[in-house]
Amino acid sequence: MEEQTVVVQRYAGFWMRFWAYLVDSIVVFSISGILLLPFVFINDGQPLTIGFWTVTGILGGIIFYLYFLLMTKYFQQTLGKMIFGLKVIREDKQALQWSDLIFREVVGRFIFNIFKLTMLLYLFVAFTAQKQGLHDMIGNTRVVFTEK
Repeated sequence: MEEQTVVVQRYAGFWMRFWAYLVDSIVVFSISGILLLPFVFINDGQPLTIGFWTVTGILGGIIFYLYFLLMTKYFQQTLGKMIFGLKVIREDKQALQWSDLIFREVVGRFIFNIFKLTMLLYLFVAFTAQKQGLHDMIGNTRVVFTEK
């Protein structure tokens, strides 16, 4: 008779994800600062604008979204999640697909960042059974603790 091992996934709650996001924010801010430093020396220190936006604002946004998208695609976790022992998985436990991550990391985070009031939607994590935020629901993902 074959024995089956049942792996129980522990979902990461609001505070663990908050601290991981705080670490990721520091990492993204640092990377952006290093990569965008040359723009201080262009145009006599005045910001370069493209219509309503600044070039550094656009590039900073691209760095922000690429960090979360690429780290999650290739490692299932960002540096903050690595430190706190968290990872992103699909609902059906299959490998993360680009479409899942574009909806989770780009569309979901854009919704949270576009209006300050929508940042309150992160609180979904505290009140849902599987600790999902709206961006997890959009991308059919979960954030779980890594197995030791």
